[in-house]
Amino acid sequence: MTGRTIGVIGAGAWGTALAQSLASDGTDLVLWAREAELVEEINAQRTNGLFLPGAILAPTIRATATLADLAELPVLLVVTPAQHLARVLADLPPGQRDLVLCAKGIEAGTGRLMADVAAQAAPGAKIAVLSGPTFAHEVAAGLPTAVTLACSDGETQWARLAPAISRPALRPYYSDDVIGAEIGGAVKNVLAIACGVVEGLRLGQNARAALIARGFAEMTRFGLARGAQAETLAGLCGLGDLVLTCSSTSSRNFSLGKALGEGMSAAEALAGKNSVAEGAHTAPVLDALAHREGVAMPIVAAVCRLLKGEAPAQAVVAQLLSRPLKAEGEAV
Repeated sequence: MTGRTIGVIGAGAWGTALAQSLASDGTDLVLWAREAELVEEINAQRTNGLFLPGAILAPTIRATATLADLAELPVLLVVTPAQHLARVLADLPPGQRDLVLCAKGIEAGTGRLMADVAAQAAPGAKIAVLSGPTFAHEVAAGLPTAVTLACSDGETQWARLAPAISRPALRPYYSDDVIGAEIGGAVKNVLAIACGVVEGLRLGQNARAALIARGFAEMTRFGLARGAQAETLAGLCGLGDLVLTCSSTSSRNFSLGKALGEGMSAAEALAGKNSVAEGAHTAPVLDALAHREGVAMPIVAAVCRLLKGEAPAQAVVAQLLSRPLKAEGEAV
């Protein structure tokens, strides 16, 4: 891997878009994909028709199906789905490196955030989290994007990573609040499902704006209970990502919610999809964690009911609207 300093693990839409952005200045980059046929397509045709159709990939991107090909690279962006992170990192040869976690979610069954998963699976690595309002197709197209880069090793790590990741159209902002960056990205996926339900039921823009605001209050309550900083949650990786993901069918989670609002079951809405609506995995574990922490998250609980098929969307929305009247700042 002579001349290469950065790799991307995961060739889904977001991983491929990040690789394309980082290679836009001629940087040599290694992109790991699980599917051998996708590796062949990327190297031979410069396309990823399965996950990012329409994009012509930079010639300095080299795809591989062998994680060992990334073993000597000092910076790895890890973009595998949250539920597969532990397994993929377990297969990565150990080493002293920076791991930048780009998947948003909470591990089902354990309730661990991705940084905790990575710290156990790759004990020699320095962990950072990249999160923010990012639709993959826009990043791949070179449209302006700003993200939070939260560094567990503080400004020393930021000094290493910022030059490696920053590009004219991809602007990172520094944070040392890894917990806040992770919680913002995980919770917004669940809230995006709820906003999709509003769209599917045709309840209007007033209802969507109200749900975003009340959802942000839930995100903030949960984040503060887990040690996040309020300013992180009000920034790019919290409120910024929430607004984007709750506003467009380009969001997989929003699209799932829209299908639920239109009367489909979760199984029907998720069937046959190439990409993952991570909020469907995150919702039940987030709901359980909120109960454990004593944090009121009624919108998250409502999404869980919908995903389980316990009630139709109209009934779940009616239940939310019938909650006791209270001051806006009250937590319950």
